[in-house]
Amino acid sequence: MARFLIDANLPNRLALWRNPDFELVANHDDAWPDAVVWEYARIHNLTIVTKDADFTDRIMSSTPPPRVIHLRIGNLRLAELRAFLLRVWPQLDELSTRHKLLIVHAEHIECVS
Repeated sequence: MARFLIDANLPNRLALWRNPDFELVANHDDAWPDAVVWEYARIHNLTIVTKDADFTDRIMSSTPPPRVIHLRIGNLRLAELRAFLLRVWPQLDELSTRHKLLIVHAEHIECVS
């Protein structure tokens, strides 16, 4: 069963996403507005993984679920993004079970409970 919903603003061809823990917005509809992504994640108890700051703003004024992992790492080449995510994903996976929001920077992770 999926635990993470990968937003359309992230590349969908990363090997990391290719297992049952991940579901891609792109497999539903790339044009889903944020409200639909949010509601789908809420109904299916998924953590949204995104580069979109709107989800961070929304979680501050809404009662989760869903949880959000907000990647604020700038525009990386695909290989750089892949390497970064492979390095930090185990930590993000663990932290996402205890915090409603993770804001991921290149050098540190902010956690909001």
